Amino acid sequence: MRDYLRVLLRFLKANLMAALEYRADFVANAVVAVASALWTLAALQVFFMHRPRLGGWRYEEALIVAGLFIAFEGVMAALFRPNLEDIPEAIRQGTLDFVLLRPLDSQFLVSFQRLQFWHLTDILLGFGVVAWALLRLGWPPPGRLLLFGAMLLSGLVIFYSLLMILITMAFWFVEVGNIMELIYTFFEAGRFPVTAFPSWIRIVLTFIVPIAFITTVPAQAVLGGLRPAGAAAGALIAAFLFFLSRAFWRYALRHYTSAGG
Repeated sequence: MRDYLRVLLRFLKANLMAALEYRADFVANAVVAVASALWTLAALQVFFMHRPRLGGWRYEEALIVAGLFIAFEGVMAALFRPNLEDIPEAIRQGTLDFVLLRPLDSQFLVSFQRLQFWHLTDILLGFGVVAWALLRLGWPPPGRLLLFGAMLLSGLVIFYSLLMILITMAFWFVEVGNIMELIYTFFEAGRFPVTAFPSWIRIVLTFIVPIAFITTVPAQAVLGGLRPAGAAAGALIAAFLFFLSRAFWRYALRHYTSAGG
């Protein structure tokens, strides 16, 4: 475990140094990230200018969902996309060999070696929106905050595992980009509470492409509206998808022929 932490810190340091080499570009990208987050909040504000509730959620409650969407979008743009989308190219060119030769877990290395630091502004802004909404509603007790943190972690694991399973298909298929874009399209629905959609879409966003566990379920947890069965389901889905992604990755590596065949 100590070796993994040391390598992770080196990854962070190397990416920070690379980002600061072009400071104007760093600032420009951070500004664009903030503008994108503000656009999400503006869309929500426009809706509540005409309606008092969105799928049964009041403005401050829906704002928590939107804030979580902004934060998760930042995680996706800062960590998931730059790392996982490099995997198909590494497989095609055979550069995955350099990862497999290192004495650490290959899935760990391909998942954390790159970080786009300017998207951390999305994460900070998103959680800032969540904190402001909670202050407006009344700060929740510690028990709810612990459950909120657990559901956030489950949501992260669910989304990472889902992306990892899909990107691992690149060992057999030349192009998986269209599938990834489809998942990102589903993710866009996470900016609103899942109850705002028709029932069949709720089923899709909860059990088929479990986007609801990324934003809506953590928001329900901190607001006190999450039942124990829902919390348990989130944890079980996260554990199942993570172990499935691990098993599928190891299975795929056995079919990798490397650069030299």
